[in-house]
Amino acid sequence: MTILPEERKHEILNLLKRDGKVKVADLAKQFSISEESIRRDLTMLEEKGSLKKVYGGAIATIFQSGEPPFEQRTTVNQAEKIIIGKKAAELISDGDVIAIDVGTTTLEFAHFIQNRKNLTILTNSIPVSTVLMESLNQNKFTGEILLLGGQIDPKQQSVSGHLTEQMLNQFNIDKAFISAGGVSIQNGVSNYHLNESFVSRIMVEVSKQIILLADHSKLGVDTFNKVCPLNKVDMIVCDQTYPYTWKDDLKAYETEWIKA
Repeated sequence: MTILPEERKHEILNLLKRDGKVKVADLAKQFSISEESIRRDLTMLEEKGSLKKVYGGAIATIFQSGEPPFEQRTTVNQAEKIIIGKKAAELISDGDVIAIDVGTTTLEFAHFIQNRKNLTILTNSIPVSTVLMESLNQNKFTGEILLLGGQIDPKQQSVSGHLTEQMLNQFNIDKAFISAGGVSIQNGVSNYHLNESFVSRIMVEVSKQIILLADHSKLGVDTFNKVCPLNKVDMIVCDQTYPYTWKDDLKAYETEWIKA
């Protein structure tokens, strides 16, 4: 049954309230209209301040000042996060010292760390450390896990603060696998949580190679706290190819884009 444009916009907002994010392709299929029509709907809603358009869809404006607790985010774009995590795990070599920050995508990544020897893994994510401990006990990889000390955030299941930053500064890290609330050409990698962003910044500073794990919904999004400019990122692992308008900048930054 065909619905009126205003009814369709109202339903789009209901989906945003439920999921926090919507995709143009999914909406076009759901409402049996063209993707161009959906984009026009999203543009009109953005002009009213009801949402923020991002690459391939839109996010709820409430997410610009904060994001849901960690547990709520684990099911958002989970399939995309799984393929990103699996691809990113291929970038680990025997003997690597790696750092993993807080995020639902880095959590999926942790599940795929296996068949590697003598790894040293540092993280400020409690769920990531739990997954790694289970894998280590099951002999999926060999090495050691260091859960960084500091102040615990129960909602985000993270560890951060001055002690965490001090501890990180004691290490030389081969590869940092970091997440993002948003990533854009203009403002680089950003995140929602101030203290977690500080920890991610230190990871970037003390690591030889920076690998960003980000699903397509993060592209073109700027969140509250800057983590690092995009020219600091060596690789981006994403479920989609890069936006065409990013091509020249990525080449200038020598940032490798890996499609999972």
